[in-house]
Amino acid sequence: MNRLLIEGLTDAVGFLAGVLVAWGLGRLVGFDPLAAGYGGSAIGGIVLAGLGGGIGLSLARRLRNRRQEKNEA
Repeated sequence: MNRLLIEGLTDAVGFLAGVLVAWGLGRLVGFDPLAAGYGGSAIGGIVLAGLGGGIGLSLARRLRNRRQEKNEA
């Protein structure tokens, strides 16, 4: 498979997984990014979703790089 395609797919999966985990955790503590308006609950949920997506993307890249290093060694 093309290296750039693999990179793009793993980035997308990591970001989406991070957003979904953050959304679920946010719902547990009372934040809802899909709430009507821009109240505290909605803003908190949006912030959590952004952080979760960034963390998920970072983890996906670390795992991909680790796997590539193992294959090259």
